Amino acid sequence: MTRRRKRFAGSGAVRRALTAFGVLAGAALAGASPAGAAQEAVGLAPGVTYARFDIPASHGTAHAHVLTVDLREPRVRVDLLHPGAVAARAPVSAMADARGAVAGVNGDFFNISETQHPGVEATGASVGPAIGEGRVLKAAVPNGQRFGPALPPGATTEDVFGVGVDRRARTDRLTLDGSLRTRDGRVPLGGLNQYALPVDSVGAFTERWGGVSRVRATCGTDTERAAPCSGDTHEATVRGGRVVSTAGTPGSGPIAPGSTVLVGREEGARTLRALEVGERVRVRHRLVAAASRVPYRLALGGYPVLAGGRPLPGLDDTTSAVRTAVGTADGGRRLLLLALDGSPEYRTGLTIAEVAGTMRRLGSVDAFGLDGGGSSTLVARAPGAAGVSVRNHPAGGAERPVPNGIGIRSAS
Repeated sequence: MTRRRKRFAGSGAVRRALTAFGVLAGAALAGASPAGAAQEAVGLAPGVTYARFDIPASHGTAHAHVLTVDLREPRVRVDLLHPGAVAARAPVSAMADARGAVAGVNGDFFNISETQHPGVEATGASVGPAIGEGRVLKAAVPNGQRFGPALPPGATTEDVFGVGVDRRARTDRLTLDGSLRTRDGRVPLGGLNQYALPVDSVGAFTERWGGVSRVRATCGTDTERAAPCSGDTHEATVRGGRVVSTAGTPGSGPIAPGSTVLVGREEGARTLRALEVGERVRVRHRLVAAASRVPYRLALGGYPVLAGGRPLPGLDDTTSAVRTAVGTADGGRRLLLLALDGSPEYRTGLTIAEVAGTMRRLGSVDAFGLDGGGSSTLVARAPGAAGVSVRNHPAGGAERPVPNGIGIRSAS
């Protein structure tokens, strides 16, 4: 199938990156290409280009789909794609079209199943912190509660990729700073809109969580995701600075605007049992960045693979898979979004170490791994088209609903 081509400023950087892989230009956008073939960068909108090409790798040839985004282009906007609630999922294409995005990729790992806890509902909520349109949506689960491949040495679930209000992209770490103040004193918050809370903690859930059951938050431990659910739990709802109701187990259903549901396990449950209806309490929470003093407009979780142009030590160089990653260059003014193809001839993918090397050859100085496998999705809207289309072939044969992603908008 032949697609209309239109070039915009910035495609030269992509062509130089393709040259670094020893590729030739010239094939159409759609469909998988033979091994050794590659494609020229194609402009989607001002500041946004798309390319695809083959990568010789340790387990066979991988096929890469890459978006390059120039954040110096004033018409470009980058923001979080999400389905409207933390505990919800949607296909990347649907979220991109809902936001008017010209392109996007899937985002963070998430609570995809609960085979270890029969009868407990999987929430679909993401692992790491999330910020969209400058609003804090959630904080990170404990490291031991993470879904996805093992984290590289030194990485945590608090690691994020983000774009600040200064329009610069960067990697960072976002930590929850929150507390519950009662007549008996102050208790640190252990979570915000999370599918897993630390043992002995109290977590806060707001209307941004959605209507999914909060029981999963009290299952597992800080080091073992499959550990049984806690039998010592309590819940309290706060509205207008006062406790309005309590319950012996976590509930479900939408949370009213202006209300906060507190869920406690073990010692946290004992703290909540001491509260009385009508008692005055104060709940506060925010995410604190380890590096940047610039507020984030977008942030989502994953894990770093490249820092300062060097792969992180200890990256897995044996397990190959279909993967998604995001990289930054030019002082955070340029983004590189990569998703591998999941079609049978390319499904061997790349190791995490190979992803780091690929992102470096594409020009990234820092790079960040996102969810992969059946979640890996890259969508783009051809000039003049009504909506985006999926450009890679998802490994499961169809788009997998995911909790969030990175969306690119451009006022062309």
